[in-house]
Amino acid sequence: MRKILSILTFVLLLGLQAAAQNRSAIAANPADRIIKTYPNPAQTYITFELQAGQKSAYTLKVFNALLGKKMYETQNMPAKVTLNLNDFAMGIYIYQLVDGSGKIVESGKFQVSH
Repeated sequence: MRKILSILTFVLLLGLQAAAQNRSAIAANPADRIIKTYPNPAQTYITFELQAGQKSAYTLKVFNALLGKKMYETQNMPAKVTLNLNDFAMGIYIYQLVDGSGKIVESGKFQVSH
């Protein structure tokens, strides 16, 4: 039962990510994205960096894709956030960038491989 719940949560998060990308006016071109993530795959840390000229009134959320558990959240995101991955298990994680009205303006995924 727990395995089924985990799979359903994963599918739901992927659906949320797809919906966010459909609602977003962000093009597939990396130069047009609001946020840049690196390195990917990550081992000890991952950096989220707002592109030049972007406002910092965003909330950044990171979820474990398999469990659906929120792993990190910061409001009024600074221009650059480096997230320590010591407490993150190996796997896929989804991030969401949310504006002040609660709308997901960008989302993506990254892999942790210790």
